[in-house]
Amino acid sequence: MQEKNKKQVLLVGNPNVGKSTIFNALCNKKQKTGNYAGVTVSSHSGNYTYKNEEVEIIDLPGSYSIYPSSEDEAIFSKFLLEGQKNFAGVVYILEALSLKRGLLLFQQIQDLGIPMILVVNQIDQAERRGINIDIDQFSEALNIKIIQTNAKEQLGIEAIKEAILRNNFAKTEKNSFEIPAEHKDFLNKVSAHNQFKNDYKAWMSLSVDADLNKLDSAADLITDSEGKSLVPKRLQVQEVVRRYQNIDKVLSNVISKKPQFKELLTEKLDKVLVHPFWGYVVFLFILLIIFQSVFFIAEYPMNWIDEFFAWLSAFSAEHLPEGPINSLVSQGIIPGLGGIIIFAPQIGILLYFLYLLEDSGYMARVIFLMDRFLRPFGLNGKSIVPLVSGTACAIPAVISTRNIENFRERLLTILVTPFMTCSARLPVYSIIIGLIISDKTIFGIQYKALVLLGMYLLGFIVALLSAAVLKGFIKNKGKTYLVMDLPTYKKPLFGYDLKMVLGKVWEFITGAGKIIFIVSIIIWFLSYFGPKQTADQIVATDVELDHSYLAKMGKAIEPAIAPLGYDWKMGVGILTSFVAREVFVGTMSTLYSLDDEAPEGKVIDKMRMDVKPNGEKVFSFATGISVLLFYAFAMQCVSTIAVVYRETKSWKWTGFQVVMMTGLAYFVSLIAYQILK
Repeated sequence: MQEKNKKQVLLVGNPNVGKSTIFNALCNKKQKTGNYAGVTVSSHSGNYTYKNEEVEIIDLPGSYSIYPSSEDEAIFSKFLLEGQKNFAGVVYILEALSLKRGLLLFQQIQDLGIPMILVVNQIDQAERRGINIDIDQFSEALNIKIIQTNAKEQLGIEAIKEAILRNNFAKTEKNSFEIPAEHKDFLNKVSAHNQFKNDYKAWMSLSVDADLNKLDSAADLITDSEGKSLVPKRLQVQEVVRRYQNIDKVLSNVISKKPQFKELLTEKLDKVLVHPFWGYVVFLFILLIIFQSVFFIAEYPMNWIDEFFAWLSAFSAEHLPEGPINSLVSQGIIPGLGGIIIFAPQIGILLYFLYLLEDSGYMARVIFLMDRFLRPFGLNGKSIVPLVSGTACAIPAVISTRNIENFRERLLTILVTPFMTCSARLPVYSIIIGLIISDKTIFGIQYKALVLLGMYLLGFIVALLSAAVLKGFIKNKGKTYLVMDLPTYKKPLFGYDLKMVLGKVWEFITGAGKIIFIVSIIIWFLSYFGPKQTADQIVATDVELDHSYLAKMGKAIEPAIAPLGYDWKMGVGILTSFVAREVFVGTMSTLYSLDDEAPEGKVIDKMRMDVKPNGEKVFSFATGISVLLFYAFAMQCVSTIAVVYRETKSWKWTGFQVVMMTGLAYFVSLIAYQILK
């Protein structure tokens, strides 16, 4: 059998040019694509085989320049410069609507002597705007063959694979950037010191800002005749100005626009969607529609799932032999899994709407819209990407802060992002809102949808207020400005986004399912057995739930949680949910299935009818609000804690975040219950 050849290729380009879409098309993977900057904040790799050659594609974070100003750009620059011996070349993606912006980085990489294949993506978008690109003349001016693609329609993907197979990576002999004469002596010293064979690499080492601590800088080794050190930022500006002068000359000969250019849909929509008043109104209206859909559309599949697991539990109870195994499966594992899987439709609907908004280009407008709003709180427009991403999961949201250049703004965003309502909180919110809020509507909108929207807004408001308080304690290292291109609106790929959502929902089910499975077994064991005193020993026997080991543990912490309105069962649910928030629902489902004294019916009906010894409802309105507030603020996710430490590299800030959020959750829940009871 013939052995396959192996090759490593880098996928490079500015943010929001379609890199992730091309990566997915090449490798048949499902990396999330989004129509705004900052989606890819670390390198992703995938493989494909084409004509007996195996190729590894590494999708690097988008960058505007070789000089890093943020964590994600630092990942890009270090990988590009330090891994040259390992990869065959670079596939560089240019967007047809932003050639000038993209050519800056292209020329920098080209001058480093790195072989490249050039891809111009989204040609169709340029044509719709009346822009014509003379590809042949463009190719001749850049001295490189150009491949045209429309990644979302899978056009040109085969051509990229063929070019990689044939090693059509072009390498320029002449640099497009001429080193300024006044710096050539410095350049020679740096080249001699570092044994650089490439002049531009020597220039780059002079231009790197050592304060960033991202790349090795030689600027501190060089001083001029008066003993003054070179200023890296000034060298970068000098280079960028000269490069854009050269780029303008190139583009003036290859781009032509049709006369009488009409205002496109993008411009018309932006008059409303980025309006300083109506833009916020539209955004809130869109959110309200999403949350109404979360309850209305998801109601039917949730009922089907609930009925299926109720049938499965009854079936296993009837057909398995009497004894511990029967109880474990029918009253422990099945109700526990069913209690969390039932919320998969709601999570799927929420994610699908978010993906459509990202895919269409609307989320870029939200970033732009929010920049002015977030500034007084110590954040900037780019912070809205992690904050919005946090509505899905805080872990990738925290990682996505890498594209925030300013240290204080990035740290503040990391610290407050977990306040955003993630998909793990949605099952908790849904079941509690279902218990304490009626099915009534106002203007056709359910009260439940309004309360859910309120919980999401509450998380956002508390995140902003926390940032406003914390900004006074974190030193700012400079002022920043949001500079970004607003992409044109595009038709979302409804089918592709649906596949993405199904994949994410399956990840949620399998991820949460593993935890629930283990927790259900532990809870069943502790609830099935209990201590029974004899003269000489404790004999473990099958006992009532209130006399089990689990009840004993729960009642031990009850004095601490009783002021919040919680009984020992909720206390157990809160303890187990420190692993992951959604475990609370699975734990309650298991506990109420094991409780022989609980009323008959669905788990939510058992919870609604449950009463305390004094006759008071366990899940009263006051208690329900207390639970909602506790889960809105508490830092109950071990994985998020781990990723916060990884991104901040500080136990001080990680520990502060956990204590701050948990303490706030307890205090606010206590006040709310005491006022409302």
